[in-house]
Amino acid sequence: MKLSASITLAAAVALGGSSARAVEPARMPRIGDVAPLVAGRNQDNKTWRMSATLGNKAVLLYFYPKDDTPGCTKQACGLRDRMDDLNKDSVEVVGISFDSVQSHKAFAEKHGLNFKLIADPEGCEAEEKSIQLRQVVAV
Repeated sequence: MKLSASITLAAAVALGGSSARAVEPARMPRIGDVAPLVAGRNQDNKTWRMSATLGNKAVLLYFYPKDDTPGCTKQACGLRDRMDDLNKDSVEVVGISFDSVQSHKAFAEKHGLNFKLIADPEGCEAEEKSIQLRQVVAV
């Protein structure tokens, strides 16, 4: 599998929700779409910026709803188990959810996750980039 130094964005489905304001459903990402330039704190409370990674690696960026739920755990562990192949192709995996740094740390430690999890408790990255989600489809 040959990957260029571009960004691969996992597909996300728009969030319906508990918000009182109307939200336009986000368009389903397509192959070749440019991913949002996200940034935030990872499970080790260190700042990660997509802009610093661009040109060095491909990034598999995926948004997911919540740490340690059955579906999200299965997805994260699936990526963990494929990490050798992804590393061979210079792919960096980065997950983003509404959970806190502390929640990400516990989730990563509990399941031996070997990639970055970015905390977005306010939903700023998801909302700002119009990626409001209920579920994520793993690549």
